[in-house]
Amino acid sequence: MHEVDVVVIGGGPAGMAAAISAYESGIEDVWLLERDYWVGGILPQCIHDGFGNFVFGEMLTGSEYAQRYINKLRETGVKVRPNTMVLKIDQNREITAVNPSDGLIEVKAKTIILSMGCRERTRYQVLIPGSRPAGIYTAGVIQRYINIEGLMPGKKVVILGSGDVGMIMARRLTLEGAKVKGVYEITKTPGGLTRNVVQCLEDYNIPLHLSHTITNITGRYRVEGVTVAEVDSELRPIKETERYVPCDTVVLSVGLIPENELSKMAGVEIEEKTKGPTVDEQMQTSVPGIFACGNVVNVYDLVDDVSESAERAGKGVAASIGGKLERRKTPIRVKTGRNVNYIVPQIIRNKNLNESTRFYFRVKETEKSVGVVVSANGDKLLEKRERIVRPPEMVRINVPPDTLDKIKGDELTIDVEERKK
Repeated sequence: MHEVDVVVIGGGPAGMAAAISAYESGIEDVWLLERDYWVGGILPQCIHDGFGNFVFGEMLTGSEYAQRYINKLRETGVKVRPNTMVLKIDQNREITAVNPSDGLIEVKAKTIILSMGCRERTRYQVLIPGSRPAGIYTAGVIQRYINIEGLMPGKKVVILGSGDVGMIMARRLTLEGAKVKGVYEITKTPGGLTRNVVQCLEDYNIPLHLSHTITNITGRYRVEGVTVAEVDSELRPIKETERYVPCDTVVLSVGLIPENELSKMAGVEIEEKTKGPTVDEQMQTSVPGIFACGNVVNVYDLVDDVSESAERAGKGVAASIGGKLERRKTPIRVKTGRNVNYIVPQIIRNKNLNESTRFYFRVKETEKSVGVVVSANGDKLLEKRERIVRPPEMVRINVPPDTLDKIKGDELTIDVEERKK
């Protein structure tokens, strides 16, 4: 049984940033376990730019962003173990893992950082009927095939869902010579960032069909076509609007799910809306000594935000090991107010914080000219103006430590309020 101060599970951008942060915060005994053959997570297959604007102050490709952290990781004493699959963790922070060179590995950790990322929803999780031919892929698989493996999956493509990766791959497929016949989104608004709607679809004349879905996939051995239809206000297909679209490839971009099987195994409390752990301002979960960060907590829009949450987790484990976390007698629960779907973090457990707490949240409905209001006990503590808020785009607000110290009760609420013109 190895005894380690910090074990980070997952070597994507969150895992690398968390391990580096913990090490730079004074914890020298840090392990990073990654099940793939290399660290970096999904970033090496993201050859488009748009990464690192906040963290590094410049626009990088995903692979460049990953390499920056790999270079920083090499300058530390973090022990990186790739090709290592974690099989089990428990509430006592005992970890069982396996790899080809060491066989079975057992580790007793003082603290654990969960950074396993997220996975894509599949056809069967969104209940698309039809036959089971070749040619049906998730957007991430298509991205890997083209950008890493050098394989072209098809020539006539229909994309279901307007998530960011799906829109980015609509552009990528077009650049490689495929004909993207349309992106079909079941909701009445795009599911990804506005910049991707403009740069990936509109700039390449790729049709975006809102309030539409696929009702059937046709083909015996290979996809031959799909049936699409408009949906009503209850998201039910309207039979009279069905039409057939010939294609040889279907790409699914229908959402991401935080990868929390290990979190549940350890008894970590999971939020219903985010599908990730309940965390406090230091990214500590409901189980003492187990922290979480990145897309395992909540699917972020930007990798910069993933890294920011990971840096907080790294500092959190260092403070925990050093005995510097001073708990409040009564934790503060963070409540969702008007037009707020969910918030991360969900609880404030510690006092005498030396830096602002950044809250991330998503709204339920698009609104223009609003104020993000932080209040407690009916008193407004802070307000931030926003020109527009949209469900696909995460909103951020920083609350200084002296503002949190003013809270006497056990609740803090974040609302999105209409501003009077």
